[in-house]
Amino acid sequence: MTTTLGIIGTGSVGAGVARRAVDAGLDVVLGNSRGPETLADLVASLGSRARAATPAEVADVTEVVLAAVPLAAHERLSRAELAGKIVIDPMNYAPTAAWSSPELDRDELTSSELVQRHLSGSRVVKALHSIGPHQLLQLHRERGAADRTAIPISGDDAAAKKEVTDLFDVLGFDVVDLGPLAESWRSEPNTPLYALPYVGEPPSGLTPVEFVAWAQAADGVPVSAAQVEQLAAATVRGPAGFRW
Repeated sequence: MTTTLGIIGTGSVGAGVARRAVDAGLDVVLGNSRGPETLADLVASLGSRARAATPAEVADVTEVVLAAVPLAAHERLSRAELAGKIVIDPMNYAPTAAWSSPELDRDELTSSELVQRHLSGSRVVKALHSIGPHQLLQLHRERGAADRTAIPISGDDAAAKKEVTDLFDVLGFDVVDLGPLAESWRSEPNTPLYALPYVGEPPSGLTPVEFVAWAQAADGVPVSAAQVEQLAAATVRGPAGFRW
């Protein structure tokens, strides 16, 4: 199993996963589109197990890379630099006036299939898209704990999914394999498995903006592997992406 995690994108997801990885004893190499010098404060807060690099350097020195960028920016990820790598995809589809995908709108493929098509030489594993970074930092448990939380993953490459499963075990989570990327819609936005199981029932009357703020800060709720399996099996496919 890898002992060094590459992370491209250092917003709340990338920074949160970096914190959890460092706390679990892994090294992290972080890169973003603005340059390593912009990551000085984040790296300092993470300690000696973290260092900053360019995205190209991240891909060069790590075998597993978290691509924590907006889905609208996925084509900016370098196909050549990430060739041969396992790429963890935590992206979610949020159509806007500035960017949308007719293929996703028609449910012709999943967002991760879109990412895999672009990163044709990589092995994409959909994961960390249905649990927020705040909950990730709260819900990790030792292996075998009665209240250990499970995270859904999807992917077309069995060996890549095994590597990600082993990584998440170190991070303190069980994994439920939902199958190939074509089945990853079962844990995407607007499904029962997305976000809410990990935060519980929201207060009534929230606006969309208020709901997002609440979910980002809510205390984590443990979700077992059996619960993930039940929710995934009961899901009916609807329109892709966040729909308010």
